[in-house]
Amino acid sequence: MTANAWLQIGLYLAVLLLTVKPLGTYMAAVFSDAPNRVTRLGAPIERLLYRLCGVRADEDMSWKRYAVAMLVFNVLGLLAVYLLQRVQQWLPLNPQHFDAVSADSAMNTAISFATNTNWQGYGGESTMSYLTQMLGLAVQNFLSAATGIAVLIALIRGFVRKTTQGIGNFWVDMTRSTLYVLLPLSLVLALVLVAQGVPQNFKPYETVPLVQATTATETVKDADGNAQKDAAGKDVTKESQVTEQSLPLGPAASQIAIKQLGTNGGGYYNANSAHPYENPTPLSNFLEVLSILLLPAALCYTFGAMVGDRRQGWALLATMFVIFVPLLIGCALAEQAGNPALTGLNLDQNATVLQAGGNMEGKETRFGIVNSAIWATATTAASNGSVNATHDSFTPLGGLVPMWLIQLGEVIFGGVGSGLYGMLAFAVVAVFIAGLMVGRTPEYLGKKIEAYEMKMASLVVLIPCALVVVGTAIAVLAPAGVAGIANPGIHGFSEVLYALSSASNNNGSAFGGLSANTPFWNVLLGICMFLARFPLAIGMLAIAGSLAAKKHVPQSAGTLPTHTPLFVVLLASTVIVIGALTFLPALALGPIAEQLVAIGH
Repeated sequence: MTANAWLQIGLYLAVLLLTVKPLGTYMAAVFSDAPNRVTRLGAPIERLLYRLCGVRADEDMSWKRYAVAMLVFNVLGLLAVYLLQRVQQWLPLNPQHFDAVSADSAMNTAISFATNTNWQGYGGESTMSYLTQMLGLAVQNFLSAATGIAVLIALIRGFVRKTTQGIGNFWVDMTRSTLYVLLPLSLVLALVLVAQGVPQNFKPYETVPLVQATTATETVKDADGNAQKDAAGKDVTKESQVTEQSLPLGPAASQIAIKQLGTNGGGYYNANSAHPYENPTPLSNFLEVLSILLLPAALCYTFGAMVGDRRQGWALLATMFVIFVPLLIGCALAEQAGNPALTGLNLDQNATVLQAGGNMEGKETRFGIVNSAIWATATTAASNGSVNATHDSFTPLGGLVPMWLIQLGEVIFGGVGSGLYGMLAFAVVAVFIAGLMVGRTPEYLGKKIEAYEMKMASLVVLIPCALVVVGTAIAVLAPAGVAGIANPGIHGFSEVLYALSSASNNNGSAFGGLSANTPFWNVLLGICMFLARFPLAIGMLAIAGSLAAKKHVPQSAGTLPTHTPLFVVLLASTVIVIGALTFLPALALGPIAEQLVAIGH
């Protein structure tokens, strides 16, 4: 790689690390049980909200009550988003007069945004009204992110508290996550994005003349809107001159800010963060991709501060970096090396010549290879899913990196809150394995890890794995699933595997080339998204309740230190081994096979 490439990667990682301690400290104060300057400042607003909603802020919930409140609240939000899409043609703030979204697409989108996945089988600027974007999708971006943070904070209390049944109050945790963390950060980022040129208005779309007219091929349709066929059964097409362009506007900046900060992903526009209105400048690109990992990284420090040992938080963050940084560099190297099928032999120098300039297919020239690789790895390390380049056009090994980062369980940073509680599930597995090796009951942060915690942690780790492999098998066997593949063969399988990996780990990004906005795909991916979110959250709350009821076990000579480099290596190895054992056979049929074919081309 060039010096500029190393500089960009180093700058991104350095700025990210510099934000960890101040933001992590702030969030520890937000969720502290003791009054402090942060919570006193917003106390009047908090009390007003609790009074309006009939919430008893001093009520301490058991893990079951906490889980029921979390599940009911999110399902009601899911139903509200579904209904909003189905009746948007009759509601205000619809200047383009968009019709209702189809039932299967509305169901998929509602589940997607309620689960913090933001998988989108539609084009935002051609499907959703302004009201649906704001009241439905943007609101769920806040609430789904706040839900992930709330579950994490409840789990932290499970480690901290002793011999008690309570793990906190779901409504208080949701309110504080939104009021003190997500709203202020989103407001600041949205204002910066507006200053960079991102639209934030309620204007109808503008139609402007093109500087240079062009021609386009379009399908001839009959009176019913169906494509006309010729004698050979092919679509009848015609050439038409294009002299003007529609410029999509709307309240974009506010939704883009929270989609990045809340690790929601998705896009206001169909081209996502590759769209010049959604991501217009180098500064907007840097701030948006930084926002993806900002809160997941800082929450590691929050964890350490709340459990009373900041070294624990740094150890978890180090584990994430140990896996993330090599994969980021590997992705950038693979893309800069170019497509192996396009290499050649320089006969004069008797040397292999790589693709000139690297693989720029599917990338914005204003961002280049390195910024595209940083975004691709960051968005799939977190459960974000927004993109500034087409992952489908990456080289086989370059595309393998974001796919495998998703398949690792979205715990390398992961979603806001959900990534860290997923990593803690792996930590429970790691200390249990260590305990078996030395022949003693494993402990983590002063709490014994016994059969119940291990069972719950195993379910949290394995459910997404099962959803990916079973879902992929169903998709490639069902005729309705195969019908959506535009690239038959190895790459088509990679597209299916990526789609199921993305949905089953609440990521939301996709390889192109898969027509997924069909009843089959909307239902299959919707089921995967739902099961990948809420059973896992309930499992972690069950662990929180079990840990909170236990006594604190003093450290002894046999206690495994969980803040040392040795534990970082053990935890990282656990994550990698589980991911490799589960997905290596599938990856061998997809991107690995594609790489071998390209080399032998």
